[in-house]
Amino acid sequence: MKVTKGKGAAKKDSKEALKPVDDRKIGKRKAPVKADKSSTRKGKKEKLAKKDPNKPKRPPSAFFVFLEEFRKTFKKENPNVKAVSAVGKAGGGKWKSMSEAEKAPYEAKAAKRKSEYEKIMNAYNKKQESMADDGDEESDRSKSEVDEDEESGQDEEEEEEDDDD
Repeated sequence: MKVTKGKGAAKKDSKEALKPVDDRKIGKRKAPVKADKSSTRKGKKEKLAKKDPNKPKRPPSAFFVFLEEFRKTFKKENPNVKAVSAVGKAGGGKWKSMSEAEKAPYEAKAAKRKSEYEKIMNAYNKKQESMADDGDEESDRSKSEVDEDEESGQDEEEEEEDDDD
């Protein structure tokens, strides 16, 4: 006589297979609990350098120059569409369908903005270097060297006063 398992027996077997095994009975160690993601994020934020609010913004690419103009026309044609994603999708589709000749004016504008940005960035970097040089002069010398300079400066002043008498 054949013994067949019914659907109920199959469900019981699968439930047992899905149950978590008690690790203490088997003697396995559990993996160490990972730290919360929120605590690791705080650490990363502290490590990152603070952004300089005076640093010039990067120039837009040719696509974003095109999108500035496209947004205006899209808003006029579709005043009821408020979703930013819809404007982006429509602009992206039109940009892909444009030929190189149609893209050329936007690429020229982007190149012009990039050259202006590079000039501004060079001036910004020079300013940053000069500010860093001013602060580094004292920090490069140890305190004892600074103290020695101050003492020698006072000695020289006393000698000058003596010479005047």
